[in-house]
Amino acid sequence: MKVYLEGHRYEYEIENMIHLFFTNKKIEFIYDKYQLNETDIFISSILKNTGGQISVSTRIVLNGDVKENNIIQKYDSSMSPDEYSKLCKSAVKLSFYRAAKQVSPVNVPWGTLTGIRPTKIVHSLIQEGRSDKEIEKILLEQYEVSTEKAKLALDVAYNELKILKQSQPNSIGLYIGIPFCPTRCLYCSFVSNSVQRAQKFIEPYMEALIREIQHTGTIINNMGWQVESIYIGGGTPTVLTPVFLEKLLSAVCAHINLQSVKEFTVEAGRPDTIDQEKLRIIKKYGASRLSINPQTMNLSTLQTIGRCHMPEDIVKSFGMARSLGFGNINMDVIAGLPDETVDMYKNTLIQVQELDPESVTVHTMSIKRASRLNEKIDEYTITQANAVQDMLLFTQQFMREHNKYPYYMYRQKNILGNLENVGYCKPNFECIYNVQIMEEKQSIIAVGCGAVTKMVNLENNRIERIFNVKDVEEYIKRIDEMLIRKNKIYEYFS
Repeated sequence: MKVYLEGHRYEYEIENMIHLFFTNKKIEFIYDKYQLNETDIFISSILKNTGGQISVSTRIVLNGDVKENNIIQKYDSSMSPDEYSKLCKSAVKLSFYRAAKQVSPVNVPWGTLTGIRPTKIVHSLIQEGRSDKEIEKILLEQYEVSTEKAKLALDVAYNELKILKQSQPNSIGLYIGIPFCPTRCLYCSFVSNSVQRAQKFIEPYMEALIREIQHTGTIINNMGWQVESIYIGGGTPTVLTPVFLEKLLSAVCAHINLQSVKEFTVEAGRPDTIDQEKLRIIKKYGASRLSINPQTMNLSTLQTIGRCHMPEDIVKSFGMARSLGFGNINMDVIAGLPDETVDMYKNTLIQVQELDPESVTVHTMSIKRASRLNEKIDEYTITQANAVQDMLLFTQQFMREHNKYPYYMYRQKNILGNLENVGYCKPNFECIYNVQIMEEKQSIIAVGCGAVTKMVNLENNRIERIFNVKDVEEYIKRIDEMLIRKNKIYEYFS
C-alpha cells in the first residue's frame, strides 16, 4: 500500500489509522506524487496552511474505487508549536478516518483515538471546566468515538479523579519486577523467563534486585518522597520459593519506608505457584492486595494458552487466600482468547463472580509481536472483532449488575477490535497503582529486570523514563550500571 504525504510527515499517525482498517498491509510512504499509479491501492494525505486555517484532503483508491474526504479547521495564531502540531495531527487522522469509513466495513468504536490512554483527553476537558455533555459531544464529533465508548471514558475519568485527588504532591509509586514464570503463556511478550530454564539465575537475580531496592530506598528518602503504593509484578512473583519470597519482602520492609503506603500489591497470578506458606509470608510483610489471575475458566483454553493448572485450582487458591485474611483480591481475565466463543467467555465471568473478588480486570486479547501466538498465528482461530465487542458489552452490563464499576482503562497496539482493557471494582477498592501508572500524574520508581522508571514533573509537564536492561543475565552483570542510572532521578528533579 503506497501512501503519499504532502505538507506533513505524520507517518506514525497515518500508519496507526491504516492498521485500523486494512490489516496485514505493507506500507510504503512516498513524497513524489508521480510515483503513484491509479491502479495501485494507495492513499494520499495532503495538508495545507492557508493562513488562519488548515485544510486536509485524504484520497483512498481501492480496486479502482475512489473515496475522498476534506476537512477545514480554523486555528488561533497564538497557538504554541505543540498545540498547532496536535491540531494538525488530529485533522489528518480525522480526514483519513472519514475517507476510510467509506471503503471499509470495519467497526472502529474508538474512532481516531489510537493512543493507549483515551481518558487523558477527558481529564484535560474536565480541567477546562467542560460539562459532561460538552465532553461527550467533542468525543463524538471531533474524534468519532462511539456513544458507548464516550460514556465509558467519562465514567473511568471521574472514578480516577477520586484517586488522583487523594494523592499528596510528594507521593510516588514503587514497582518491583520478578521476571520468572512457571511457563510462558501463548500470548505473552513480557520480560519473563521459564523457571526451569532460568533456575540458575534466580539467586543472583535476587541479590542484584535487593541491591537496587536498597539504593532506591536511599534515593526516595533523600528526595523526601512518600511511597503511596507498592506493586510487585512480573512475571509471576509467587514462582519464587518461600525462602526467596521472604528475602524479597523483608528487603522491601528494611529499605523502604512503609508508613505512608496505602496499597501493597503482590501478583500471585498463577494458581500453580500459590501455597499457604507463600501466602502467609506475603501477609506477614504487610501486602494488602493480591492478584490471582485465571485469564479463563475454560480448561480447553487453559491448555491452548499453555497454563499448567485447572479451573478448580483457581477456586482453591482463591479460597486459601480468603481463609488467610486477604480482603482485597483482583482477578484478571482475557476477552478474545484463541478458540473461545462468547459463551465460553461469559462462563469465565460468571465463575469468577461466584468467588466475589473485590476487582476484576478485563483485558482484550492483543496479538503482540514478540509472543508465540504471533509466531504461529496460522495455527489458531482468532476471535473476530464483533465477537470481542459482544464480550465487552456483556462485561459492562454484568459488572454493573454485580456492583462493580470501571475505574481505570488502557489500550494496546494490535488489540482485537481496536478495543480496550478495563479494571472494574467494588466501591473503595480501586487499585491506586493502576490509576497512577495510566494517568501519569505521579512518578513511578521501578526496579528489576526490564523495569521502567517514569519520572513525572507536573510543574513543567515533563515525563522522562529510566530504563533497566531487559535480559536477566545482563541485569545481573550490569547491576552497578543500573544503580548509576537511578541517580538520574537526582538530576531530573534538581
